[in-house]
Amino acid sequence: MQELTKAEEEVMHYVWQFEECLVRDIVSEMPEPKPAYNTVSTIVRILEKKEFIGHKENGKSYIYFPLVSKAEYTRFSIKNLIQGYFGGSYKKAVSFFVKEDELSVQDVESLLEQIKSNESNKGD
Repeated sequence: MQELTKAEEEVMHYVWQFEECLVRDIVSEMPEPKPAYNTVSTIVRILEKKEFIGHKENGKSYIYFPLVSKAEYTRFSIKNLIQGYFGGSYKKAVSFFVKEDELSVQDVESLLEQIKSNESNKGD
């Protein structure tokens, strides 16, 4: 899987939201000032070339749909973030967020509960 540019990722969020859409659907949902239709169309074609989206023909139009789920791309992005900024250490990443006051003690306790729950479910 390849990393997406900010513009590609923005368009991809609309494709995930719609599940099936035309380019004009994406443009209509984008905030002002809206990009040109051709700009969004170009990004959609790039996403198709990168195999993030596919299309089916509907008359003269194409209906686009995701080939990569949002969850798959989220996992990929977070792994890249952790690898690039924290040497692959999730512990260092969590420590960073705690030090930056982005995670409270309650947040950490909640994460520990989730980890414990996931570990006990793996044994089933």
